[in-house]
Amino acid sequence: MNVALAGQGAFGIKHLEAIQNIPGVSVISLAGGRPESTAEVARTFAIPHWTTELAETLERPGLDAVILASPTQVHRAQAEACMRAGKHVLIEIPVADSLADVEDLLRIERETGVIAMAGHVRRFNPSHQYVHNLVTSGELTIQQMDVQTYFFRRSNTNALGQARSWTDHLLWHHACHSVDLFQWQTGEVAVVANALQGPIHPKLGIAMDMSIQLKVPSGAILTLSLSFNNDGPFGSFFRYIGDTGTYLAYYDDLSDGKNNKIDLSHVAVSMNGIELEDREFFAAIRERREPKSSLAQTLAAYQTLDRLEQQIGRVVAA
Repeated sequence: MNVALAGQGAFGIKHLEAIQNIPGVSVISLAGGRPESTAEVARTFAIPHWTTELAETLERPGLDAVILASPTQVHRAQAEACMRAGKHVLIEIPVADSLADVEDLLRIERETGVIAMAGHVRRFNPSHQYVHNLVTSGELTIQQMDVQTYFFRRSNTNALGQARSWTDHLLWHHACHSVDLFQWQTGEVAVVANALQGPIHPKLGIAMDMSIQLKVPSGAILTLSLSFNNDGPFGSFFRYIGDTGTYLAYYDDLSDGKNNKIDLSHVAVSMNGIELEDREFFAAIRERREPKSSLAQTLAAYQTLDRLEQQIGRVVAA
């Protein structure tokens, strides 16, 4: 299978590292933003073709699929271009920064008949898969999911501390992870959705702090705190509080409520959530089936984010 990557930043590199562990897949083109860094990444990973124009990549002979790890603001246009060109597409989280754009892409997927998958990596992290297996087997019922998503980003930089050409967003990116994960783990859609945001940054134009609460019909609740102001350990810290146990997840690692590490080596073929996400994308293409974390399956998360955005707008207006 011949694939291309759009986006030469921190997350694009994670995909390239993951693909090196997946047999039968070749990255034949890299479409980046800045020429210098795009060329450097292409050299590092021995990618034979690079460009700053996705249209050029889509014309490469034998190209089967594209992974979009580009800025959120261009996902809508780039994903449509890929699908209209007959290429399967994996769109990194968030698929878009509006519900209308996500709905449009779902419609285009159905029109073109290609496979479009949302890169909701938390569904693939071995830590969260372990908990999901307990839930689906009836061994655990989630009472509360408590999440802290903390970064220190008072300037426009990425996870590697490099300058960004776009602005990140707590709601449409970082909250999207936890909103989707909570609804996936419980198998329900929120019937109560509350949000508060802190002051707007004078230069970045976004809220730097946010608090979100969700409740699903079974009674389980999500308590989510997010910040770009946190000067300390960063990342997303998940606490599952269930009727038969408590679990602490940090990306691909999992411990019980007393910080005893849990062996996850039996959960999947890899201990890397991004690799597992990519493997599912390629497998779905080969098997001609809907992937886990398809646009249709993740739509409910964006519907909930839209409700939260409307509420934050009313709070700010007040």
